[in-house]
Amino acid sequence: MITKGVRILVIDDEIEIRRLLKVALSGHGFEVTGAATGQDGLDEIISFKPELVILDLGLPDLNGLEVLKSLREWSGVPVIILSVKGQENDKIFALDAGADDYVTKPFGMGELLARIRAALRHAAGTEDEPVLVFDDLTIDLARRYVTVNNREIRLTPTEYELLKNLALNAGKVLTHRHLISAVWKMTYEYDTHSLRVYIGQLRRKIEADSSYPRHIITEPGVGYRLL
Repeated sequence: MITKGVRILVIDDEIEIRRLLKVALSGHGFEVTGAATGQDGLDEIISFKPELVILDLGLPDLNGLEVLKSLREWSGVPVIILSVKGQENDKIFALDAGADDYVTKPFGMGELLARIRAALRHAAGTEDEPVLVFDDLTIDLARRYVTVNNREIRLTPTEYELLKNLALNAGKVLTHRHLISAVWKMTYEYDTHSLRVYIGQLRRKIEADSSYPRHIITEPGVGYRLL
């Protein structure tokens, strides 16, 4: 994926983090600028017009969730949350509020770069593509036809809707709440048993080894993503 010139805004009050990300991401062809507060970050979004935002939840003025909610009122720019351990609920709230992904501090640069590429791919849009391909897995949206290694896989309507939602948001973490709402059209906030059952069924059908899945990845305590 071509990243040269792609603009990234880092909103984080830690100057060391901003410097680290500016140097590292610039080295991979990104154009990077930073902001130390939520309000400065919102101002930079208007002036800098980033194609992706990396947002810390712990800011000195506005809470990171407040920044995200304000941003989502007028922009769909991809947002990756920076989070420290112990903020699982904040991560879930952020994902449900429109964040595309989260990275836990401390983080590896290789992981962050992979998350950035995935978020940018998702932002480029897959909804208009009739056929989605993930290595050996192919999903024909127009025909509701799924194959693995060119072999048709029979899915129940619920299994297909679950896979479709994951595929249309490939690389993005979808929370339990999001998936339950999208697939069952209802909110079972605290009942994730059915979701786990269907994820297990899907894995047995599309994964080479359902014990070590490489397509449907679990984000512990949060949700799932499709790779």
